[in-house]
Amino acid sequence: MKRVAKYFGIFLLTLLLLAGLFFIHVWYFKPYNINLFFGKTALKFVLESPETLSSLRILEPFGIDGHNAKLDDASIEAGDQMMADMQEAYDTLMSYEDEDLDPADKMSKDVLASLLGVVIENQRFRFHNYPVNQLFGVQSNFPSFMESTHQIEDKGDAEDYISRLKAVDLKFSQVLEGLKHREQLGILPPQFVITKVVEEMQNFVNTPPEDGILMVSLLDKMEQAKLDESVQQELAQEAKQVIETSVYPAYQTLIDYFVQLDKKVDKNLGVWNLPDGDDYYQSALKLFTTTNATPDEIHQYGLAEVDRIQAEILDILEQEGWDTSQGFSASIDNLANSEQFYYSDSKEGRMQILADYETILDDIQPELPAFFHDLPDADMEVQRIPEFKEKTSPGAYYQRPAFDGSRPGVFYANLYDIKATPRYGMMTLAYHEGIPGHHFQIAIQQEQDDLPFFRRLIPFTAFSEGWALYAERLAYEMGLYEGKPYSNIGRLQAELFRAVRLVVDTGIHAKRWSRERAINYMLKNTGMAESDVIAEIERYFVMPGQATAYKMGMRHILMLRDRAQQELGDDFDIRDFHRVILTNGAVPLTIMEQLVDAYIAEKKA
Repeated sequence: MKRVAKYFGIFLLTLLLLAGLFFIHVWYFKPYNINLFFGKTALKFVLESPETLSSLRILEPFGIDGHNAKLDDASIEAGDQMMADMQEAYDTLMSYEDEDLDPADKMSKDVLASLLGVVIENQRFRFHNYPVNQLFGVQSNFPSFMESTHQIEDKGDAEDYISRLKAVDLKFSQVLEGLKHREQLGILPPQFVITKVVEEMQNFVNTPPEDGILMVSLLDKMEQAKLDESVQQELAQEAKQVIETSVYPAYQTLIDYFVQLDKKVDKNLGVWNLPDGDDYYQSALKLFTTTNATPDEIHQYGLAEVDRIQAEILDILEQEGWDTSQGFSASIDNLANSEQFYYSDSKEGRMQILADYETILDDIQPELPAFFHDLPDADMEVQRIPEFKEKTSPGAYYQRPAFDGSRPGVFYANLYDIKATPRYGMMTLAYHEGIPGHHFQIAIQQEQDDLPFFRRLIPFTAFSEGWALYAERLAYEMGLYEGKPYSNIGRLQAELFRAVRLVVDTGIHAKRWSRERAINYMLKNTGMAESDVIAEIERYFVMPGQATAYKMGMRHILMLRDRAQQELGDDFDIRDFHRVILTNGAVPLTIMEQLVDAYIAEKKA
């Protein structure tokens, strides 16, 4: 028996040694198999982001959780290294010969090449952005991340929470270094960005620690984890001290920087005003739309769609007995000013909005099997956007579920301005952010075990936002708006909003529109609440090109669906089409077209 044990030990040691050598070869050299390369590349980039790891929760099931005590490295040096890693990954990827790959691996190669290639191609514009702005940035992302993503199940998790609080000072200093570098390059944000982020941060630091989101979140999570009362008190006291001595001073340093920057900026201009701004905007359009469409092409398409959709809305209003003789703006304003469409401006009214969103999403469930083969396993919740940031947040957004199933997908609704949530617009927003929109697309993408991990994770805005806008149209085709003319106006108004985006985004950044001109155009042509219009226009200033992806993506999906219907006739099944679109993950529109053409050819064979 001793001899058997001895040889078994040698055998096991040999296996471990071979496994170690295999890992070393895969990690430090070109993997012999492209799927090993995909896995290595995805893991390498994800491991560089502790915050992403906490969000995905792919290591926790294996007992690996040290990343939960850290924040991402936001230094310029870390960015340099990431760009070098992307170049190396791209070079290695392109060294795999196409003829050696099966069709699935060739598709994955093309997707990754598109993703890495556009970043590498445009690395000269790496600093052409405003990393601290009224929508996102370390000042709002950090507390939101701690509240929504950092999970506490035991004392160690709570201690990790405090470790992350202690890391704020370093991360903020790294962000500040990047801001000063941009200033040296002549890349300064619009003036309104400065005013709003200063106000946001001052409100944050003027809130007593015990009332702020960081402490409230920690206390709630420790209580839910049922930690010992003495442990909770001890950790709460430590957290409060760290917030007072480290977190708030870090915020104050950023505040001081923006206060002095305000003296240097007095205008609100599009990115045409930045160095090489016109080239940067064209690259941004290519990145977000995954097409080569020019600013003028997009602008003209937007104008034509605005005319078409407004005419459809006026037709419905006339059928419902509204006076439309004064034109679209007056007619849509009359609708928006009708009190019958709004909830009470109270806590109870806002809670009812959330409950009604839940009802809308429940009501769509029986209709899904007729349109989808594949439904996501992950659950979804509806929650209010945290109040500390809702004033400058968009009307809604979606947060993906955790990979390990420990956190559902979340549809966050903005309840700051009650007038921004008319009843007739709620169905469309729920379908866009939730089902069958973002939740379907993102959750199903994550659950495709046969795809390389990076394809279960990566976003392409034209695909994901195009799908969500298509989902609004699909819900209409599913009959969910039948007998609800005002909700159908809400759907058309949402599509109109995306068409107007094409006009104002290109107007601001290519045609040099002022902030005020863009606001006035959107107010005149959408009927949206003024608070929403201002937030949207200011969003386009800090995210050039992104707003064009929705309508361009939707147009492409509808174009491909029409092609499949014409080619296949009676053999066309919309469930098959949706399976092709959703189960291949997010892809550039050009690759989506290849997938649909392959599906058509297969059905015809």
